[in-house]
Amino acid sequence: MVDFSIFNPISDYEWEIPMTYRRDMRVPVRVFATRELLAAALDDKSLEQAVNAATLPGLVGRVYVMPDVHQGYGFPIGGVAATRYPDGVISPGSIGYDINCGVRLLSSAIDFDEAQSHLDALASALNEYCPSGVGSKGAVRLTEAELDQVCREGARWALKKGWATEQDLRRTEEGGRMAEADPSMVSKRAKERGREQLGTLGAGNHFIEIDVVERVYDERAAQAMGLREGVLVVQIHCGSRGFGHQICTDYVHDFQDAVRRYQIQLPDRELVCAPLNSPEGQAYLAAMRCAANFAFANRQTLAHRARQAFEAVLADRGRWHLPQVYDITHNMGKIETHAIDGEAVKVCVHRKGATRAFGPGSVDLPGEYQLIGQPVLVPGSMGT
Repeated sequence: MVDFSIFNPISDYEWEIPMTYRRDMRVPVRVFATRELLAAALDDKSLEQAVNAATLPGLVGRVYVMPDVHQGYGFPIGGVAATRYPDGVISPGSIGYDINCGVRLLSSAIDFDEAQSHLDALASALNEYCPSGVGSKGAVRLTEAELDQVCREGARWALKKGWATEQDLRRTEEGGRMAEADPSMVSKRAKERGREQLGTLGAGNHFIEIDVVERVYDERAAQAMGLREGVLVVQIHCGSRGFGHQICTDYVHDFQDAVRRYQIQLPDRELVCAPLNSPEGQAYLAAMRCAANFAFANRQTLAHRARQAFEAVLADRGRWHLPQVYDITHNMGKIETHAIDGEAVKVCVHRKGATRAFGPGSVDLPGEYQLIGQPVLVPGSMGT
């Protein structure tokens, strides 16, 4: 049982569980939290899960834990871990069932004070145009061939349909498309679940909501993002729906055999994994990227529908346009190169309930964000 006594304080906001805490740990666990948040994290099994994750083969650096960490399937939600590529492992549960769950932020020039009388109508229109709830189905019905296209093309598929702009794609992580996705690695059951769910929010903590910019702390960053105090913005939080969930379910099942085949010892079977360079690991990566592309296309379709909703209510006012600020994922496994202990290392970064946060000058960011760095979108629960 993890308790306060085992933490080494690094600062008022950083705490570390050393490798000496448990003999099977391969790396330390670094937690970002106030003392109060750390105490709250001890109420569930999230930090125990982080320690378990620190035993995965091929880990480099540390396992990182975010301030809002909570217990998940095997791996804590709000956790990050990197395994060396290609000889480390990949763990589906450490990425999550809702592959590429993420957040998209749309800006506007609509002042809250002017829009108050239209808010109920906007909420009703969004509810009509953007279906939500368990088992919700969208207006888009895909054939299996069309679904395979979505799997390969991501948000670029929506661009071909006229539902996206080049700016949308430029302001989306990975340009809205993960390369090397292979629909043949996706089960028939997953495809059946995905065919009618494009353009839907789903349930749980997923939402589309109208927010207001209450305060600007960095004027230069706000200008780059097209934001100012007092305007409406739209936030969309959703992922790959039942399609991604089924892909994770399928591979968690398949990897039960893989851990035995490759003689991987784990403290928790929910952390099942396979070597990245194994047939099983490569198959999961290809299928996961299909789910990621589905999610990019899903949020793009929802953004298009949100724009239609705003146009339906506000067209006569001429200020209904919703340019995209950014779209970021927080459930993903990605091959990246990072400086670890002074060395450039190619790794597979598992992010579950955590986003990347690339700084100014990153080659992965569009030109308008080169000076300020990547927008990091951190949603609360619905209505917060």
